[in-house]
Amino acid sequence: MNITLRQLRAFIAVARTSSFTLAAESLFVTQSALSGLIKEMEQSLGVRLFDRSTRRIQLSDIGREIFPLIDKTLLDLDGVLHEVANLKALKKGLVRVAAPQLMCSTLLPEVIAAYREQHPEIEIRLVDCAVESVVSRVFSGEVDFGIGPERDPNSEIRSDELFTLPFHAVFPPRHALAAKKEIRWAELIDYPLITLEGQFTERLSMDLHEGKREFDLAPQATVTFMSTALSMVSAGLGVTICIPYAASLVRLYGLEMRPLLAPVVSRRFYVFTRTGRSLTPAAESLRAFVLGFIARHPDLQGR
Repeated sequence: MNITLRQLRAFIAVARTSSFTLAAESLFVTQSALSGLIKEMEQSLGVRLFDRSTRRIQLSDIGREIFPLIDKTLLDLDGVLHEVANLKALKKGLVRVAAPQLMCSTLLPEVIAAYREQHPEIEIRLVDCAVESVVSRVFSGEVDFGIGPERDPNSEIRSDELFTLPFHAVFPPRHALAAKKEIRWAELIDYPLITLEGQFTERLSMDLHEGKREFDLAPQATVTFMSTALSMVSAGLGVTICIPYAASLVRLYGLEMRPLLAPVVSRRFYVFTRTGRSLTPAAESLRAFVLGFIARHPDLQGR
């Protein structure tokens, strides 16, 4: 038995119109082609679907029995096809993105707002989390993709570079460092240093030892979130270090920032996706938009 979709649509059209002529017109086929589809379907099923006379066409007993089943099947199928069309045309969809809390409170809202102007029907869920959990959320499938700083290579995770930015020192406006346009890492030794805990400080210490072996990063305090560090700096408890894409938050706390030199230490940020797992049209659209938007607006990275 080999029933085709065209045969099912032909059957429904004839059943609704009780006319081969009207049914053929509604399906944009010739009357002979429509008759052929009905005949093929009847032959495949081994039953007569319509009782024909010179005056009228009506469903046979079996035709009346199967009509509601076929009608519902086609309605369900049309619903699925309509759903796929909406997803493909970006008229509908959900995208989940994981990113560090600092990036979620500074850079990404502006990027997402620009995307929503073009695609208002797409729902975006931003998962703000610790830096260390961004990649794991991508790997588990909890989010469609993640954005964050470089991590150790993983064959299960694809990394597309987003931008590279150098570290900056952050301090109150009347601080002794405020008179300088650029600050050497060694100059931070004279002030209480507040940094982020975990891999942030560990990787930074390794980079500094590679670039300037006599300098040792010795923070007085480590915290989980940059907002905490900035609040402590604002209260006069020390200075901190951050990436310049957070400039808007730095200004919100009434603080200033300067590039750090000798050596210049930078961080690469990436868009992470799961290898071998295709993105939905909406997720792929947002991923491409983020990459393109940052490339077109370098001022967002440190204004």
